[in-house]
Formats: sequence, structure tokens, C-alpha cells
Amino acid sequence: MAEIVGAIFGALGCICGTSTCNCIDQHRNFNDDVDELRRKLDNLTSQKQDIESSIQEAEARGGQMVGQRVQEWLKQAEEINVEVRPFLEKVQGVKWYKRACLDRLVCRKINMVKELLDNGSSFLEGLVIERALAHGNIIPTENLVGEIPTKEEIWRYLMGDEVGMIGVCGIGGVGKTTIMENLHNDLKGETRFEKVIWVTVSHPLNIFKLQNKIADAMGERLRDDEEEKMRAAELMDIMRRRKFVLILDDVWDKFSLKAVGIPDPNVQSGCKVVVTSRSIEVCSYLCCKIVEVKPLSQEESLKLFVDTVGDGVLQVPGLEEILKLIVEECAGLPLAIVVIAGSMRGVDDVNVWRNALTELQVRVSSVKDSNDEIFKRLRFSFDRLDSLQVKNCFLYCSFFREDYVFSRRELIECWIDEGLIDGLPSREAACNRGHAIIDRLEKNFLLEKAHSISGFFMNIRSGSAGVKMHDVVRDMAIIGIGLEFGYMIKAGMNLVELPDEHGWVKDTKKLSLMENNILKVPLSLPPKCLSLSTLILSRNPNLSEIPESFFGEILALKVLDLSNTAIETLPNSISKLENLSALRLQHCMKLKYLPSLANLRGLKKLDLHEAGIEVVPQGMGMLISLEYLDLLFCQNLKEIPTGILPNLSSLQYLGVCCLRGTTIIRNLEEVARLKKLETLECQFDGIQDFNYFVNKFKDFQSAIAYSLGVGTARDMLRQSKYELVIAECEIGEECVVLPNNLEDLWIIRGKNMRSSLNKTVMLEMGANELRRCRINDSEEIECVVELDSSSSSLCCPVLDKLELLNLFKLPKLCELVRVEGATTPPHIFSNLKELHIWKCSGMRKMLSLELQQAFQNLEEIIVGCCSQMEEIIASSDKFTFPKLRILHLMDLPELKSICSAKGVMVCDSIEKIQIWRCRELKRIPVQLPLLDNGQPSPPPHLREIRIGEALWKSVEWDHKNLLQPFLIYLQR
Repeated sequence: MAEIVGAIFGALGCICGTSTCNCIDQHRNFNDDVDELRRKLDNLTSQKQDIESSIQEAEARGGQMVGQRVQEWLKQAEEINVEVRPFLEKVQGVKWYKRACLDRLVCRKINMVKELLDNGSSFLEGLVIERALAHGNIIPTENLVGEIPTKEEIWRYLMGDEVGMIGVCGIGGVGKTTIMENLHNDLKGETRFEKVIWVTVSHPLNIFKLQNKIADAMGERLRDDEEEKMRAAELMDIMRRRKFVLILDDVWDKFSLKAVGIPDPNVQSGCKVVVTSRSIEVCSYLCCKIVEVKPLSQEESLKLFVDTVGDGVLQVPGLEEILKLIVEECAGLPLAIVVIAGSMRGVDDVNVWRNALTELQVRVSSVKDSNDEIFKRLRFSFDRLDSLQVKNCFLYCSFFREDYVFSRRELIECWIDEGLIDGLPSREAACNRGHAIIDRLEKNFLLEKAHSISGFFMNIRSGSAGVKMHDVVRDMAIIGIGLEFGYMIKAGMNLVELPDEHGWVKDTKKLSLMENNILKVPLSLPPKCLSLSTLILSRNPNLSEIPESFFGEILALKVLDLSNTAIETLPNSISKLENLSALRLQHCMKLKYLPSLANLRGLKKLDLHEAGIEVVPQGMGMLISLEYLDLLFCQNLKEIPTGILPNLSSLQYLGVCCLRGTTIIRNLEEVARLKKLETLECQFDGIQDFNYFVNKFKDFQSAIAYSLGVGTARDMLRQSKYELVIAECEIGEECVVLPNNLEDLWIIRGKNMRSSLNKTVMLEMGANELRRCRINDSEEIECVVELDSSSSSLCCPVLDKLELLNLFKLPKLCELVRVEGATTPPHIFSNLKELHIWKCSGMRKMLSLELQQAFQNLEEIIVGCCSQMEEIIASSDKFTFPKLRILHLMDLPELKSICSAKGVMVCDSIEKIQIWRCRELKRIPVQLPLLDNGQPSPPPHLREIRIGEALWKSVEWDHKNLLQPFLIYLQR
């Protein structure tokens, strides 16, 4: 309030003084600036929600933690929201003579919000970090075959006092990272180290990012606005407090530990630093004790090859000698062995094997240096891919920066844009083909599964697990093959401008400059680019302008990607690109103007997701080939003029908003006339508009896939064909009408919800295909289902097919099913497989004996951070989970027993048990199965029990000695 009063008195001086004109100008801008502040604050709120939702999903899966920088950002976003919302209410309708100086205050707050938005958008390295990387839990890795002596040598240095810096060196693909992953996992139970930290460094070295990764793993945050030296000093102070092992994987460049902020590892500190690198020179510069990783022996190579291709090949007559010769050509390089073996999997024709040997020998005979040595062997697997389509799809993966982890959806969409997947009857068929290609590349070890997504919406937008390229495979794709195809890849190279003419590939066809810091582009591209068909400039955040003449000479361009840039307008010369088939402009929030697109008759994709446009591009109705149109979250766009959508008769995907009084809602009848439409993503401002849509288009829904959002739901789950996200929305008295074929339901921060789910949404009708339900951060929910004599038979069928129930941060939740005057239907939750309950502080007892029949198919129970939870099963009888595989209990300070006194839990299918920070737990009543002789035995499928050492020693569990082999102690 003091700020406002001060600004008002300042206005008096402004009016009476010489700066009257400036005041008038500010007065005129006042309303625009207030609207701009409101828009940016809405964007910040949505961004905060996205991040919190991603974090919740990651935490619920377990094994992951929130980086300190992200926690601090969330705190700042909440504080600024609390500050600015009341301010906006107070300045609404303020007198004209107060506006001049108030406008200065508004502008300052705009800048504050903008800075937070920019910081939030910078979390490209993932919102969460793996606890494994910070605390030493298991990293998924491959078993070692012949590297045991090398591993043991490194282990001796780690456990001894003589060596502090260890350099693990060897050519690409020899197994350096795999050895260190295995050692990392072995260190998990080593009590002499408080922290085991894994950081992938890669090329080019970025000190700023490296500092942040290390600080996050230590559970700390460095200031982003400090100089590198100050950050290094701060990080040094943080690291000196703990005994650590720091593993720096894939180091290419020389650097100083001091410049980063890493203390010298020595006897006094008790710390260790391990560097993996292809360069002995780099390791020597860092004063490392060099451990060179040698190639595998012929015997070890043959074993790894057979393990990969399948031991059935040894039964094929006449094949053994050919196998040995092929393995010999692999030169003992594990990466080459598994990639080549993967390409031959399933082949049992001796003639095919003999031909493969000949091809491999021809390739290897031309080896010139160590890079060629691995590249030529990997090239063999590339050549064995069964079609040019699959080969081109593989090469496209190298367009992303090194170690980039992309979602399947993201990659498949890019392939479709490039025309690499075409000629299929539908977009769904194209996506299915894309998944098949990814599977093929994974099976051939040319792509590998990844455990997080590099993109910002890693859990919301990804749709499935990520994939990545091994850095050596990527190098092979770029250097060994891409140059032949005319591909020029400069992604993630910290470039500030385009390469000069001498740095271009001859007859360049595809150019990737994504994730650099390019500030401007030249007036035109060199003559070598006349055949350019793909230009990717995305994620250059400071690129704001494209010269008018830029597109004049690259008329063959088919794919143009300017996403996540600061572009404000596009030049009129873009209308000359008559061959353009994909124009990607998502997250170009400053983009206000697009020239006429009428000439782009071949355009198939126009992605303006969260762009700043105020009107649809002129000539959009002429895009008769358009198959994909995304206008979601174009905050300034008020309408799609009537008559445009029906002209887009080829449209297969449509993303639109129906927000805050816009007239887009009027076009829903036109949407229904799009006969080729397969997927609709639609955002609604409130429940009333959403219910209108559902009631009006019930028949229409069954014909297409949909992702629907209500309130501030920014991004859809994209995990199924039919999903609904309701976020920060006033629900009140009006029940939510669910579409008939809904599979995914997610309610986030529902306002004025009723006491149960079935009183909030209409579960008694429709939605009989519901598979997954998530309820997050809602104050009113006391139970999931509330039954009485009139409702028990009506609401249950909707829950019969439910497979996942995720309940997060519901402070009043005290039970799953509340029964009043009725019996619990036996089929309720009868197909539930996963039950996750997280941060539900009001729940004391989770399951009752009456629900035993309902949970016969339950496979996974995860309960965490429930401060009042005393018992998981409120029963003194036997409670049977015939299919339960995973039981995770975390941060339950009041948990005393899993069952009530004398109760037991029977779960013979159990595979993993993890109990962490349950300090009051006295008893684990998991009943062991009996052998034929009546003696107890560990559950047949049990793989591991993860528990704190002190808790394991104190807790009661019959026949604990039988479970000792499965025990893994959790570190603090």
C-alpha cells in the first residue's frame, strides 16, 4: 500500500512539473501495461503449476528429488503472486491523475515477473535430479564382461589414501562409462563417503551448468546473477562440508577444479574425483592417476556378442567360426560388439552371416585413426538397417545437442515434419510407425532408453519414456555419415552467430543450429545452401529478427523451426517459400506479426503453441494441405474467424483455446465438420464451458482422440487417447460432466470441491473407460468415494477399470472409501494396479479389511510424506495382496506397523520393498511363504529390500535371517 501511496504523491509532482508530456504518455500506456502484467502473471502461475505437476509425478515414482534452484524458484514465484495479485485489484479503475507514476511501478513489476518466467523456462536440464546421482542409489547399467580388473584397480584407488584424482581413459565405446556406473552402484553401501555424485559433462564444457549440476546434487543452490569466481567460491565452501566421490563423465576439455569450485581431493579431505575421458592429455592436465581401459579379449568379446545376439546362434551349423571372425573385427570394443550383435539378432541364415562378415571386413580395412576404428564398425550396423526411411530417421536424432534426451512424441513429430514417415492413411498410423522405428533403433543399440526428458515439460508433454544417442554413435552419425548426406549439425555449440562461408558443408541440405545463443542471422545464406531443405534455429533465446532478404535464396526450404526464440515478426519473404511443409513457432511469445501464408499451399504443419500473435495469419484459410494446427495458449488471440476451419479439410490435429470470453467457442460446430480430424486438444476457461462442450459433442468425442484442459491446465498428459486435466478451477456446485470414453483424469488444485470425487464429478454415468485418476493439492477432498444406500450401486462401474490412483497433497483425506448405510461393492477398484498416496497429512489408516476384495489386482503401493499415517492396513487379520510386486513407504514419521496388532500381510509376488525414514516402525508383518516341508522361504520373486541399517536392526520381522541376502542399506 505504501508503494501505491508514494506513487500517487509522485504523480502530483509529475503533473505540475516539466515532465507533463511523459506523464500523459504513461497515462496512455497504463491500461496496456496493466493488461501485460496480468498476462505475464497468468503465464507465471501456469508455469509454476507445470513445474509442480512435473515434480509431483517424479516424486511419486520415487528415486528422484527436486533441485535446490527449482525449489527457490517456486518460492519466489509464490511470493510474487501473493504480492502482485492484490496490487492488480487495487489499481483496477484507478483515477487518471494517479496513473502516470503508477505506470512506472507496473513496469517494474512486469520486469520482475518476466525475469522469473525466463528463469523458469531455463530449466532445460530437467526439473528433478535422480536421487541416485546425488545419494548413491543404483543407476541402471549393463553388466561387466571383461573389465573386472580395471574396475578393481579403480576401486583400490577410491578406497586408498594415495590417489585423489583418477582419470579413466580410453577410446570411445571401450566401456569407460559402464565401468564407472557399476562402481557408482558399488559405492552405494560404502559408509566412508557421505555423497556420491554423478555429473555428465560432455562437449563443449559449460562451467556455469557444471557448477549448477554439482550444487543441485549437493542439495544446494548457487546464485545465477553472480560471477563465475564468486559461484566457484560458494560451491567450494559447500563441498568442503562433506566427504564425497565426484564422478565427472565424458570430459573433453581441460579445466581447473578451482575454477569450478571443486576442492582438491586429498588425504586430508578424504574426497575423490573420477574423470572419464577419451583424452589422456585432459586427464594428465588434471593431475589424474591414469587408468586406461583396454579392449576386451577375444574370449570376452565372443561372450558379450553371444549374450547380445542370443545363444541360439551357437546351435546353427557352420556358424561358430564366422561368429569368431565377426567378433574379431569388433576389436574388443563393447559398444561396437553390442551394436553389431544387435543388428544381427534373429538372423540364422549362414549365408547372411557370411555376407555380413565380408561387409564388415571391407569397412574396417579403410581405418585411418582411432575415431575411424569405432565409426567404421558402427557404420556397419547403420548399413544393415532395412530401409532408407529408418536410416534417415536415425540420422535425424543427431540434430539435437550431445546427451539430449528427447521424448518419443517429440522425435516422431519431427520425423513426420521431415516427410520421413508419410504415405500412411492417418496420423495415428504414422505415430505407430514412428514407435516401431524407435523400437528398431533401440534393439540395434543405435538409440538407448533414457530415464528423464531434457525438454521443459519432461513429465507432462513427453507422453512416454525418453530416448537418447550414445555420444560416440552421435559422432558417427554426424562425422561418419551426415556429411555424406549434406547434413550440418552445430547444435549446442554455444555459437553466437552462424558459421562463416568456409565453415559450411558443401551442398548443405539440412542445418541444425538449435540450442545456441545466436543473436542475429545474416542477410542471406552462402551459395552452398541453395538446396537447404531444413533449417532449425530453435532455442536461441536472444534471436529477435530475421532480415527481409534472408529467405530469398533458400526457396527449397521445407522445414523451418524458430521455436523458443525472441522473434517479433517474420519477413514478408517467407511467403516465397512455396515448398515449405512445416513451420514451427511454438513458445515465440514476442511474435506479434505473421505475413500472409496464402502462397504456402503445401504447408502441412503450423505450430503457434503459446505464440504472441493477436490475429490468425492472413491467408490461413487457403492452407488446404494443412494437417496440423496448434493455436493453444496464444493468449492474445481472441478468435478464429468463422469460415476458416471448414476450409482446412485435411486437418488431422487441432489445438485451440476457449478462454476468457473469446469467441473460439463459437467455432466448435465447425470443428465437428472436419472429417479427417483425429486429435483435438482444447483448453476451457471454466467448468460451464467445458460441460457445454461435452454435452454438445458426445457423439463427436468417440470419433477422435482428445486432450482437454480446464482452468490453468497448460499442458496435457498425452499418455492416452482420451484425457482431461482440470487445474485451479472453481468447481463449486456444478458437477463436472465426464466424456464417455475418458481414460485419464487429473484434478489439480480444484477450488470448492466437495468432500469426495464422486460428488465432484459425475461418476454415475459415462466415463466407463477410466483407467487413471490423479487428484492433486485439493483442500476439500476427504475420501475418493462416498457411498450410501442410494449411491453404492451407481458410482462403482466407473471405477471398475481404474488401474492407477494417485492422491497427492490432500490434507483432509482420511480414507479411500467412506461407507454410510451401505456395503462396499466387491468390484470397486477391482482392476486397480497402482496406488500412490503422497503428502496426505490427515490420513492415519489407509486400508480396511472390508476393502481386501477390492484390491486383489494391486501391484504397486507407494506411500510417502503422510505425517499422521500410523498403519497401512487397519486390520488384525490376514490381508492378502496376491499380485503385489512393489511396496515403498517413505517419510512416515508416525508409522508404527504396516498392519494392526497380530495382523499379517500376504504378498507372495513381492519383488521390491523400500522403507525409508519411518523411525517409529516396530513391525513388518509380511508373512513368508512355506515350502512343501512346512519351512518358511523368501518370496520367490523377491529381488531387494531397501531399508536404513538402524531400522533393519530394530524392526520385528519373522525369519529376518532368510531375507539378509536381499538387503540393501539406504544411505542418509
